[in-house]
Amino acid sequence: MTTPDLVDVVFPCLNEEGALPWVLSRLPEGYRAIVVDNGSTDRSAAVAREHGALVITELRRGFGSAAHAGLSAATAPIVAFCDADASMDPADLPKVVDPVRAGTSDLVLGRRRPTTRGAWPIHARVANRALAILMRRATGLKFSDLGPMRAANREKTVALDLQDRRSGYPLELVLRAHNAGWRITEVDTPYSPRVGRSKVTGTLKGTVVAIKDMSRLLAAQRTATNNPS
Repeated sequence: MTTPDLVDVVFPCLNEEGALPWVLSRLPEGYRAIVVDNGSTDRSAAVAREHGALVITELRRGFGSAAHAGLSAATAPIVAFCDADASMDPADLPKVVDPVRAGTSDLVLGRRRPTTRGAWPIHARVANRALAILMRRATGLKFSDLGPMRAANREKTVALDLQDRRSGYPLELVLRAHNAGWRITEVDTPYSPRVGRSKVTGTLKGTVVAIKDMSRLLAAQRTATNNPS
């Protein structure tokens, strides 16, 4: 008798065939992988299927597009998100899932803790710190990271009606959850050098785009806070 999937894990994916075999082999029992192919030109989709993942194709480019397509395809009570590049170990997913399952948190964020000096590029680390400060000013939330591993109740997450389809998607999730009165917590999660080149934090251009997307969301949050209806 098979164990029903209690957690769907969304893996936004763009050319990650080298990392996927290890990533998908690390999923705990009861966790189902939903790999969202966001326009890969390698064998990512085929490799994901070969390793038992549900593969969704999302042709509209953007992290938010891929993440939301995965959320829409999920059916388990809890949905988690994780990068597909082997920078984070899916075996650590219970760290963010268990508080949601226990009912002590509504949204849990994985706070990245680099395992090696080069795991997290300095420009990305500085940008993340700056965004954390801006988020604190806009919301009062004292979080240090918008890491790629997170978990929440699926139905409640769908109900947030997230709109961003680019790099701002993780931040919009936090902002809308905060505005909805969710209990949001952080837990430490190991962060290792990724397999291959990052499309966001591994490049200065990608980091700048992410900052612009997130700054726009934070500006809207400050406006809403200062001008309540």
